[in-house]
Formats: sequence, C-alpha cells, structure tokens
Amino acid sequence: MISVVIPTLESERLLVPTLAALVPGAMAGLVSEVVVIDANSKDATEEVADIAGCRFMRSEAALGARLKEAAASTRTPWLMFLRPGCVPEPGWIEACERFMEAASRIDGAARAAVFRPPGAADLLRPAMAEVLALLRVIAGGGPRPEQGLLIARRFYDALGGHPASSEPEAAMLKKLGRRRVTMLGAGARTVL
Repeated sequence: MISVVIPTLESERLLVPTLAALVPGAMAGLVSEVVVIDANSKDATEEVADIAGCRFMRSEAALGARLKEAAASTRTPWLMFLRPGCVPEPGWIEACERFMEAASRIDGAARAAVFRPPGAADLLRPAMAEVLALLRVIAGGGPRPEQGLLIARRFYDALGGHPASSEPEAAMLKKLGRRRVTMLGAGARTVL
C-alpha cells in the first residue's frame, strides 16, 4: 500500500535505523517497497540498501527532481517520504493505517500527514502528547521535513510533486498548507 522514498547522500550510518524501523511495516503488509534515491554517495549507502532489500536508484539531479523521479517509479497508492535517520516510533503502522482510511473516506485522500515530533510531552498520556505536539507545530510555523510526509500518490501528482527549489521538502509542506496536513498519532525521532 505504501512506497517509502528515502533520498540519500553519504547516509549509510543514518539509513540503518530508518530501514530497521520500517521492517514491521513490511511484515504487516503496509510497506510494499522502499526506494533509496542516492546522489552518488561514496560510502556504503548502496550496500546497506541492498542488504535491506530496497530498490536503489542513483541520480545527480537536485533533491526535488530525485524525489519526483523516485515517486514516479513506484506504483502504490500511497507515498511516504523519509529522511535517512528519521525513525518512526512504535504505533506508526496503526497511525498510518487510520490516517489513510480516514483520508480516503472523507475527502478522497486530498490530505497529507506527518509524524508527531518527539518531545517532553511524550512522557504524558498519548492524547495530551498529541495536543502539545500539535500546539508546538502551530506555534513553530508548521510541520518540518524531519517529520516525514505520508501522501496519496494521486494527491502528490495533482500538486505536481516536489518543486525544484533549494528546499523542496519544506516547499512541499508549505504548498500543502496547514489545513491539509494532519499530525499522525505516532511520533518519529531523528537519529544524528
């Protein structure tokens, strides 16, 4: 159901925890494929992707064009864009399934979702943590690329995909706007 796209550049160390976090999604049948689109890394990024069973693509294009190219090569109805080092936390599978079902039923999937950023609120009850994370995003200017992006392919294509800009991931989130971006009930942490 979901194709995960991960753009890389010298990312072998960061790619490992991201791919490991996606294994339960593949086992549950949610993640159909993972596409690693690389900008000619000299490290072992390709080997890490190969060992994990990912499809590896190489491109010297700018980031926005690479993300579009990788998305165009997939055939699932949903796309998830993650940066290397973004690690979805427990509960992400169910949160994604709930979002996809609700988005498809309510508005034909003309919405996108991002992972809840981790923080001190994670020590509180889950519902309170989600409210505090939402307030943090609202006060902080909206979702950030580190939070990933889950979007229906049809909606992604209708928006024209990632733009050719200096920061295509941030530009895509801005193009979506706050009204069309939902915060998933699961968080994602960033490994440095």
